[in-house]
Amino acid sequence: MSDWKNEGKIRQSTRSRTRSSSFNWKAILLLIIIVVLFLITIGCITMWACYMKKVETTNNTTTTETTYLTTTMNASKFKKWNQTAITVAGGNVQGHESNPLSRSEGIFIDKNKNVFIADRWNHRIVEWKYNATEGQIIAGGKQGNEIDQLFWPTDIVIDEQNHSIIIADYGNKRVMQWSNQKPQILIDNIECHGVALDKHGFLYVSDWNKNEVRRWKMGDYNNKGTVVAGGNNRGNQTDQLDFPAFIFVNEEQSVYISDKENNRVMKWRKDAKEGTVVAGGNGEGRKRNQLSHPHAVVVDNLGQIYAADWGNDRVMRWCEGKEEGEIVIGKNNQENQSKQLYGPTGLSFDAEGNLYVADSLRYQIVKFEIIS
Repeated sequence: MSDWKNEGKIRQSTRSRTRSSSFNWKAILLLIIIVVLFLITIGCITMWACYMKKVETTNNTTTTETTYLTTTMNASKFKKWNQTAITVAGGNVQGHESNPLSRSEGIFIDKNKNVFIADRWNHRIVEWKYNATEGQIIAGGKQGNEIDQLFWPTDIVIDEQNHSIIIADYGNKRVMQWSNQKPQILIDNIECHGVALDKHGFLYVSDWNKNEVRRWKMGDYNNKGTVVAGGNNRGNQTDQLDFPAFIFVNEEQSVYISDKENNRVMKWRKDAKEGTVVAGGNGEGRKRNQLSHPHAVVVDNLGQIYAADWGNDRVMRWCEGKEEGEIVIGKNNQENQSKQLYGPTGLSFDAEGNLYVADSLRYQIVKFEIIS
């Protein structure tokens, strides 16, 4: 009897342990399932977040690349010209009358497409109205050093705000201003060659003898000005110049200089102590990484640099940072073909993007119409 009771207790205890063990395993299994589901949920959320971030990054990258390509396409589209030259001033005959030109250099195109020309060997400034058949002498006309005379003027800029003309009177070593036929000397005793204005009211002048570019506040010329480029003797280092000829100033007051005898174009940022070679600088030559005695330099609104490559009878375009330039005018200048340009000196654009070139050895100003 006692054994039977003990056996019953043992069986009851065994069933209890079995039920308890079964319950524990179910609980553990349920907990495992919950943990697995939780981890799967977290994983899915993480993967979704990563996917969305990747999609967003891809979209942003695509947008950036599209913007870049659009800019590149616009730049390429905007910067092509018909290669046929249209004469807008002068002609193939050298002379001293109002129509012929003689070794013209700097040119300026105003908002009405009137062409202003530094007619160097005729010692005068000539204006050709849009579509005019002859020019009008608006300054100088006779060689001399009197107040109303010029001697080898090399460059010109129009101060449209003050309705005046500023002239680099090269042979007389002075910078002149002509306003309503009333000439005055702005800066005297300076071996000037190029002149430029910026939007802040500063006048820039290149001094080919001191190998520097100086800046004056308009109306305040009773000082020596401020050196903004060069001024470290003649040389080919990045802080030196060798016959700075023409200059261009952008909106950030960076100065671009045709460093003529170094066969390069230099860029001096505002307040910089040395410049950067942005075109040429690889010796004189005809290769696309070279220039030959560059004259005028112009920079467009995309930052592309155009140089009148005088010795190579062409106009070159350089993108800053690139090792080589591109021939935009003068591609057909081969020995067995008629040259498009012959000794290009001055460069200018009109509001539509048409390109004007002083074709100095043909005694004319030519226009190349933009086509795309």
